[in-house]
Amino acid sequence: MATTEEIRNIVINLPEKPGVYQYFNQEGTIIYVGKAKNLKKRVSSYFNKDHSDSPKTRVLVKQIANLKYIVVNTEEDALLLENNLIKKYQPRYNVMLKDDKSYPSICIKKEPFPRVLKTRNLVKDGSEYFGPYSSVYIANTFLELIREIYQIRTCKYFLSNENIQQKRFKVCLQYHIKNCQGPCEGLQSEQDYLKTIAEIRELLKGNVQNIIDYLVVEMQKLSAEYKFEEAQKIKDRYDIIEKYKTKSVVVSQSLSNIDVFSYADDETAAYINILRIIKGSIVQGFTIEYRKKMDESKEELLGLAIIELRQRLKSTSREILVPFHPDLELESASINIPQRGDKKMLLDLSLQNVRQYKLDKMKQAEKLNPDQRMIRILGGLQKTLQLKELPLHIECFDNSNISGSNAVAACVVFKKAKPAKRDYRKYNIKTVEGPDDYASMKEVVFRRYSRMIQEDAALPNLIITDGGLGQMEVVRQVVEDELQLNIPIAGLAKDTKHKTNEVLFGFPPKTIGLKPTDELFKFLASIQEEVHRFAITFHRDKRSKAQIASELDEIKGIGENSKKELLTHFKSVKRIKTATIEELTEVVGNSRALSIYAHFNGNLTR
Repeated sequence: MATTEEIRNIVINLPEKPGVYQYFNQEGTIIYVGKAKNLKKRVSSYFNKDHSDSPKTRVLVKQIANLKYIVVNTEEDALLLENNLIKKYQPRYNVMLKDDKSYPSICIKKEPFPRVLKTRNLVKDGSEYFGPYSSVYIANTFLELIREIYQIRTCKYFLSNENIQQKRFKVCLQYHIKNCQGPCEGLQSEQDYLKTIAEIRELLKGNVQNIIDYLVVEMQKLSAEYKFEEAQKIKDRYDIIEKYKTKSVVVSQSLSNIDVFSYADDETAAYINILRIIKGSIVQGFTIEYRKKMDESKEELLGLAIIELRQRLKSTSREILVPFHPDLELESASINIPQRGDKKMLLDLSLQNVRQYKLDKMKQAEKLNPDQRMIRILGGLQKTLQLKELPLHIECFDNSNISGSNAVAACVVFKKAKPAKRDYRKYNIKTVEGPDDYASMKEVVFRRYSRMIQEDAALPNLIITDGGLGQMEVVRQVVEDELQLNIPIAGLAKDTKHKTNEVLFGFPPKTIGLKPTDELFKFLASIQEEVHRFAITFHRDKRSKAQIASELDEIKGIGENSKKELLTHFKSVKRIKTATIEELTEVVGNSRALSIYAHFNGNLTR
């Protein structure tokens, strides 16, 4: 291995040209591969900085025992070489392309009378592969379309000229149901069969219009020769392909040979989607996943994915659409960010696909590990609010009253990011007169935590108030000043439309930069909605009982059982008021019916 001085000399003498560099550890194993527009500038940055803001890079640099480099002509060449070296050596600190063996492709076999089949194994035997496709369903749909249009064999016979001439094979059911033309018995020539394969190849490439143009010429030729039956068979194929083309066209046919890329990521992975557009139709859609290892930027990852996907899908498109500029320059294609029109629509469609892919991966992971969502959300909350411990136990408070009447409050409890409904609590406000939300909050918070202290119950890791600065301060006064507790407090403030629009934390409270679309914001908002629902329901029930009590409790001889019977039968006090004596008598008897009727009507007229 090289000494520190030798490495320094290599770095000093690096050329200022595009290239790829490789870092080795003490054992001589490649631990990192990178590309650079300027080798000297890029590699020097690893050794001339302290990397205090990037612990992963600091660890990598400590393990570098040797380095090598390869000079290339262009940045595009550097990217291609970097991509190939990463796949070959799989260095420990490089972003890793997740294994895609599970994705299906469609194969045209390299053999006499080639078969067209679905496969997951790519064998370098001269066969052609199209895809990979993001699901088995899509691959099967393509195969069904091909077999609906074309008569091709599905058998595994080796149809060499010798075998066919020696009549070693017999036609099978597929021939009799007209799905195959019987090449195994020499009933179809190889030349004729290969014409069909050529059409299938164009279909799989997405060149639908080429096939349509060819079929139109064939139909006209056969019709001119009065071969109307054969021309009709061509017409049937033409109709099916036209129908498929109509369904697949998403934009103007003037947009052709375009690759559309979109990007999404989380803390551990990056997801990149490609849509290939040929003559207004999406001919391929695919998403790959990279596992992050270092502090890779989204621009770097998108650039790497563009090279990988264009290689894999054999794309030669001259235009690439992206949501942001990647760390990449290509001589073979222009890279653009569309702002409007059909191209913007295509980019939005790709973004939908990559976000759905990310969501599906998240759901799959959560099924395998139910605690993963909890750890992700609570870990994010801990990091965002800089809490000392994971907020496994969260409590949120809300008040509810109408002009101070029937004032109540509620507390909801979330444990491990899920509602713990057994621990929910309702509170009737006892010490506050009139509509005073701050005083009501003080009373409830004091009652809640003073009792928990007395009972030696586990206190929450985080308290959330349904309100802004004022609510947070009164909670702090109770928790910190009166009860001498050290529990973090957050507030959820609402805008003029009574919709949650910001998260507050700390004293003095500061706005936490969370977008309404963030998963963490949605989680906190769901807690707020739950406490609001719980408080409103409690207040409504209490108000309803109070109204019923004020109406029926004034009637002499009407007790709890009678009230229950009346409300069960009539459903509301309003209906009891308008009921006849006969209707009331059926429920509570004649004597009490007369009392009720007299109370509401003032006389006994029937």
